[in-house]
Amino acid sequence: MIGVIGGYGDVGAHAVLALRRAGHRVRVGGRSARAAAEFRARHLPGDTAVEHRVVDVRDGDSVTAFAKGLSVLVNCAGPSHLTGSAAADGALRAGTDYVDAAGDDALYALLDDGRYRSAGRTAVLSAGLRPGLTGLFPRAVARLAQAGGMAQAETVTVRTRVRDLFTRTSALEYLHGASTPGPGPRAAWRDGALRSRALTRHSVTDQPFFRGTHTVLPQLSAEDARTAQALGVRDGDWLTLIQGEHVLAALDRVHVLPPEEAAEALCRAARLDLAGRVPAVTMVVVLTGGAAVRAAVLHGTGNAPLSGAVAAHTATSVLRGEIPPGRHFAAEALDPESAVATLTRAPGPDGGAPCARAELLPEGADPFAPDAVAEVGAL
Repeated sequence: MIGVIGGYGDVGAHAVLALRRAGHRVRVGGRSARAAAEFRARHLPGDTAVEHRVVDVRDGDSVTAFAKGLSVLVNCAGPSHLTGSAAADGALRAGTDYVDAAGDDALYALLDDGRYRSAGRTAVLSAGLRPGLTGLFPRAVARLAQAGGMAQAETVTVRTRVRDLFTRTSALEYLHGASTPGPGPRAAWRDGALRSRALTRHSVTDQPFFRGTHTVLPQLSAEDARTAQALGVRDGDWLTLIQGEHVLAALDRVHVLPPEEAAEALCRAARLDLAGRVPAVTMVVVLTGGAAVRAAVLHGTGNAPLSGAVAAHTATSVLRGEIPPGRHFAAEALDPESAVATLTRAPGPDGGAPCARAELLPEGADPFAPDAVAEVGAL
């Protein structure tokens, strides 16, 4: 059985449904027994392979009691920087493998790799959209490029747009990540190393796959730097595209606000920018090596469906013994092609369309090259 803390929340609900579609028995947990029961009655009525229990992710003893009898515990509650290692520690005491849909470098540093190895247990962090899929998809594209004859990628550019709402938890996670010391805004990968202030914010209009006007924010996270190292590229740009003026304005002022107030400002701004639009995630990866070019696009239905699907796939991979004991980041531990294939093939909620679609562009096609914009943009 696989347990999901926060299993009736935005991300956790998608993880639970994905696990049930894959045939796993699931234990849904959270602080509200009523909310868990209502989720089960609404989405999985009469399903005897699902149970629910009360658990407090901030209380290690509560997590240990919840994790007893589980093979894998998936944490979709947060924000992770406030809950700390309580969930991971509680799972380890119960003898249960652990997957965290968030969990960044700070949590990774708190976990004792030797302790996990000696116990024969596995912990996988950053198993969501960002971080997680944002590290997996470039790796999958690089594998395809190599299979197609690209000896070594020399440059990579990743453009990502997440057009969706913020929940309180996701807003707090984002704000914490933005305030954590590291490469940060305007940084890029140059000559095989991190370079601060290498790029500038700018606006673009009607680019391929990004119709309308967007503000481009260069951002290099710790996961992005690890991806650049794994790909062995000389240069790399990671660009976040924001459509709408409200989120952009909120981002410019949240650093002077208390965390809760800043999170509310982001949530409110996202609601305004999303008005009249459908949630969507678009990630475009372009690799070059010599004269060779390989590009691919991932279209997703939103942050929560993708994050939940990645968390569920990670839990399944751990259950199958595909990830060795120890602490890991999802993007480094999972097979990237298998992860992307799972997202694009498995039915979505209620048996609907998959939460993602991947599009591999023809060899040599760079959709952002000046002479290719009009042609590719018309596809």
